[in-house]
Amino acid sequence: MSIAPFLNKLNEYILNPLILLMFAVALLVFFWGLLRLIWYSDSDEERDTGRRVIVWGIVGMLIMISVYGIINLLLSTFGISTPDYIR
Repeated sequence: MSIAPFLNKLNEYILNPLILLMFAVALLVFFWGLLRLIWYSDSDEERDTGRRVIVWGIVGMLIMISVYGIINLLLSTFGISTPDYIR
């Protein structure tokens, strides 16, 4: 009995959709910070808040990309084939 089919299903139905959802949230945070930076361009304090929100959005996107890469690295390291939709 192999654990590979279980890990493929876990990756396909739980991990990848969760990573995609979190990436989308980070992208929305980034755009919210960008809009905030543009809307409140006359206030220094609000511009700084917008910049911080943009930075955290970028950090969130980088983390999600890293997690996606680490999962695929682990799958390939242990010889588990990745589903066709990833290639």
